[in-house]
Amino acid sequence: MPRSAAIAAILLAAAAPLRSADDIPPRFNQVEIRPTTSSIFIGTVTMTMPPFVRRDTVFSSTYMAQVFPYFFWNESGRIWIVVPADKIRRVVQGEAVDFTGRGISESGDERKIDGRATPTGPSGGRIRVRVFVSRRIFLAFDTTYVLEGAAPAPVTPTRSR
Repeated sequence: MPRSAAIAAILLAAAAPLRSADDIPPRFNQVEIRPTTSSIFIGTVTMTMPPFVRRDTVFSSTYMAQVFPYFFWNESGRIWIVVPADKIRRVVQGEAVDFTGRGISESGDERKIDGRATPTGPSGGRIRVRVFVSRRIFLAFDTTYVLEGAAPAPVTPTRSR
């Protein structure tokens, strides 16, 4: 009897569909990160980014960093973060997740990025991002995110006669 139970369990496991990045809800296809500011010595850095677009496990966008009053330190470039499918599923369940990424300025300077996203509801939450400008020096940005991907179709009530 135990042998047949083991065989049945193996067959059920084999028949179960494998989870892939394709089963991620469409609302995660595009994410807006609100503009944010970080303080530096006698100044501020304001970071703005158009919405991030997801391709498999990578969310990518461009960025503009404006440094006030040191405008000659302004920079722009590309940014991407990696969020594996299992972490996206954890966000769907309301759990906070850590992520890593990279940025590269138009002048070729590379930036290491790490952060934490904490859902506050089904369509958004808080996000903390650290952008490393050297091995030990980073700028910390605290802001919010909003999921802008395809929303589920609205449910329309039907009338029964």
